[in-house]
Amino acid sequence: MGKRLLRLLLASATLMATAALADAKTVIHMMHQGDPGWVKTYADVAKRFEDANPDVDVEFIYAPHDAYNEKFSAAVMAKQLPDIMEIDAPFLANYVWSGYLQPIKPLIDKDIIDDMTASNISQGTYPIDKALYAVGLTDSSVVLYGNRKYLEAIGARIPKSVDDAWTRPEFEGYLEKLSKLDGVKWPIDIFRGYGIKTEWVTYAYGPLLESAGCDLIDRKTWKAAGTLDSDACVGALTMMQSWVKNGWVVPGSSGTNQFYAEGRPAALALGGHWFYAEAAAAMKDDIVVLPLPKLGDKGASPNGTWIWGITKTSEHPDVAGKFLSFLLKDKEYRDFAKQESAFPGLKSFAADSPLYAPGGAMAVAFEQASKTAVARPPHPAYPAITSAFMTAVDKAFNGGDVKDALSEAARKIDEDIDDNAGYPPFDAQQ
Repeated sequence: MGKRLLRLLLASATLMATAALADAKTVIHMMHQGDPGWVKTYADVAKRFEDANPDVDVEFIYAPHDAYNEKFSAAVMAKQLPDIMEIDAPFLANYVWSGYLQPIKPLIDKDIIDDMTASNISQGTYPIDKALYAVGLTDSSVVLYGNRKYLEAIGARIPKSVDDAWTRPEFEGYLEKLSKLDGVKWPIDIFRGYGIKTEWVTYAYGPLLESAGCDLIDRKTWKAAGTLDSDACVGALTMMQSWVKNGWVVPGSSGTNQFYAEGRPAALALGGHWFYAEAAAAMKDDIVVLPLPKLGDKGASPNGTWIWGITKTSEHPDVAGKFLSFLLKDKEYRDFAKQESAFPGLKSFAADSPLYAPGGAMAVAFEQASKTAVARPPHPAYPAITSAFMTAVDKAFNGGDVKDALSEAARKIDEDIDDNAGYPPFDAQQ
């Protein structure tokens, strides 16, 4: 009887010790977006991290890509911010200004910080204090994908680098020729099917306007009126509107890919770097990657992607930084990113990514990052800027008056900035 009691007491003590150990674990939460492949990859990395750090649990909060900002806003309202959050780079200034993030450089392994490309540093830096608030494995760009057979059929010149990108007369001339070519239903897919509520419109179309001499806001005075609705911007958006009116652009109702769809109905595609993997698998040698056209006196391309920050409210920022450092070095994570044609944001990842190396199929995209990349306005009003611009583009593409659409967008942006007293200290940067 005494031995049985002893066994019960020992078993009870073991259970209590196990429970105490579980309670002693540090739990960090990471909020992220991404398709199922990325979701699984993050979970696998977390399992490897937990195996190496048995006193830590990593728990995930998933938010769909198109609803991410809304879910984050809900977390703010509920005062339940995660330790780690994925951030779309142009929203960084808003999040830092709002007090949601803490400087990340002291929390991340130094070898990662030293490994970041200049563009990666730029996308994670707050312009006021110049401190680094986010880091990522990747950056991004948009290029022009072409169907080699169609381009050869019209005698199009194939640029070899950013420096000899198509000019506006060339580009529009090729669109006109492609519109008359057998087999081509639409000369270009600019992915209107993504809709106007996604960041795609500002991310991909903004640089086309910037190449034509325009900008979304004056980056010194932080006023949109007189810039977004300037003659240059009106002319640039009118140019894009004419492509739609001419029937050259795949309509939004036709989905998000007509470039390598059955029959290859679109001859060109204005697509992100991530588009390459699927397009190349379908098209093989028929795909050609081109720099974005130079529609004015200069070339322009986008940068900025989803990067990782650590919140101010995190109770375990050191553990969060340790996990992010582990994630960014994880071989399987990098291998999956490479498989997805991820755009390098770390120099070591670039060296291991032949796709972006000189002579690689996407080399021109990496070249754009150093020669023509233009960040979206790094200002706390960015949510208002992108929303107003996307609405203006939608109105123009649906036949509305371009000047009126851009003037209304500029008014909304300036109202938001005025309503926030200039977002100090940005108001002192004039």
